Amino acid sequence: MEVLFKSVKELISIAESENKAISEIMIEQEMLLSRRSREEIIAQMDASLVVMEEAIEKGLKGVQSTSGLTGGDAVLLQQYMEKGNTLSGNLLLDAVSKAVATNEVNAAMGTICATPTAGAAGIVPGTLFAVKSKLNPTREQMINYLFTTGAFGFVVANNASISGAAGGCQAETGSAASMAAAAIVEMAGGTPQQSAEAFSIVMKNMLGLVCDPVAGLVEVPCVKRNAMGAAKALVGADMALAGVVSRIPTDEVIEAMHRIGQTMPSALRETAKGGLAATPTGKRLEAEIFGTKVAND
Repeated sequence: MEVLFKSVKELISIAESENKAISEIMIEQEMLLSRRSREEIIAQMDASLVVMEEAIEKGLKGVQSTSGLTGGDAVLLQQYMEKGNTLSGNLLLDAVSKAVATNEVNAAMGTICATPTAGAAGIVPGTLFAVKSKLNPTREQMINYLFTTGAFGFVVANNASISGAAGGCQAETGSAASMAAAAIVEMAGGTPQQSAEAFSIVMKNMLGLVCDPVAGLVEVPCVKRNAMGAAKALVGADMALAGVVSRIPTDEVIEAMHRIGQTMPSALRETAKGGLAATPTGKRLEAEIFGTKVAND
């Protein structure tokens, strides 16, 4: 496969040597791989952006999953923000609420855009539509935000994993939060290298995160992990923009995540046999949802 970059090191090198944004490098890579025109590729990403926006709007109006496990938390967060006495600030909580809104729509069988998976679909759009109010980006800049996340996601998917079944939740919400952090940096005017630092800072703090969905459904704890992933993305971006660097290079952080995923027990990789899914309450909820008996250990 002919590609412009396979690693973050190569991606940053091209961006710096050609004085181009990461998003532009990803557009060029997609043109090369898909053999489609720039206009076609951008139009497809614009369509994805529409899906993201509609999912957030739907979630913020309030939705409920069929299982009853999730729904309504995005609304609670918005109501809390309106009181004006939040501890972590409205920008961060707006990102959190919009990430939750997206994943609540997913749990309610609504339409979302996998970024990079359905289980982690809230973080990228949640952060994007939150920082929109702060940075006032153009539509083109919002689309570029998604291409930047895609560039880092491309590296992860081809060198490690974005699958919870293969690498735990670190591979899903961990990748999504790190991708979002990198894109926030670019939108805020940071350098390509700072985007890489933001990715690394966030990913390092998601390493080892297991995938343990209660009753095997992408709801508990998945929705709240999207919430925390969005928060970490914003903090990681701020750290990188402040000049904080990761002592471990980005590609090595990705490789470490991959190795951790390979050594993670299968019970902690989306099988719903360990972690929170295996707690007494987790097993009780599964029995109630599916009408089965709670198995004795």
